[in-house]
Amino acid sequence: MTLQDAVNAPRGPELDGRSEDDLLRLLKTSEIGEIGLHPNGSNYVFVVRFETDLDGDVPLLGVYKPQAGERPLRDFPRGLHRRERASYLLSRVLGWPAIPPTVIREGPHGEGSVQLFIHADADETYFTMREEGAKRFESIAGFDVLVNNADRKGGACLKDADGKVWAIDHGLTFNSHARVRTVMFEFCGQPFSRRLIESLERLRPQLAPEARSSAGPDSELVGELNSVLSQRDMDGLSDRLDTILEDPVFPMLDEYYNVPWPLV
Repeated sequence: MTLQDAVNAPRGPELDGRSEDDLLRLLKTSEIGEIGLHPNGSNYVFVVRFETDLDGDVPLLGVYKPQAGERPLRDFPRGLHRRERASYLLSRVLGWPAIPPTVIREGPHGEGSVQLFIHADADETYFTMREEGAKRFESIAGFDVLVNNADRKGGACLKDADGKVWAIDHGLTFNSHARVRTVMFEFCGQPFSRRLIESLERLRPQLAPEARSSAGPDSELVGELNSVLSQRDMDGLSDRLDTILEDPVFPMLDEYYNVPWPLV
């Protein structure tokens, strides 16, 4: 099967029975074979094929974003791949939203992030899926407020063959000087659900400076989060978390100022 055939396959390889940690190890250690440039990225983004034996005919694929392929930005320093990893780490601690397993590793073009490739319906975006019920996107919209996501396009939500919605593209996050840019205006002025609030309340003590290196069920994840983000980024995350918990309502956004481009 060629790389293009694998990308176009409606389903990925058979991964039942493999834990998330197993997938992370595969992404981190498997040899990268064939590589192809992803056509829709503003930076250089590649789809890579891993040389590893899995059940089924479809190989394991990843999305590789090397630091060397980043174009300079005014409001973000180089190293967007670390923000991709940080977003994944935070989603694991919270339990939401669904972000594909993401690692930092060396690749053909140097260090970058490698994320599990999601075999998704190319015709589905946020704009088509929200008709099924916008509430299913609350965790993504809430996460974007928390991490100050400056690039939530409609195409950054994927639906796989089982109907699961995944959130991708988190390189423009955690910078308190950037503005939130999103297409999810349906949540403006709406209260956070109790489920999200409870997980944010559990997160708060873990982000305290004295707790970031302490033992706990998520201490390793929080410790790495602290290592891939700057102190300023971590402080900004803590400040935004406090703001949400003090008044757990989605902020009102400007439909001209707070939108990404392009929208999809």
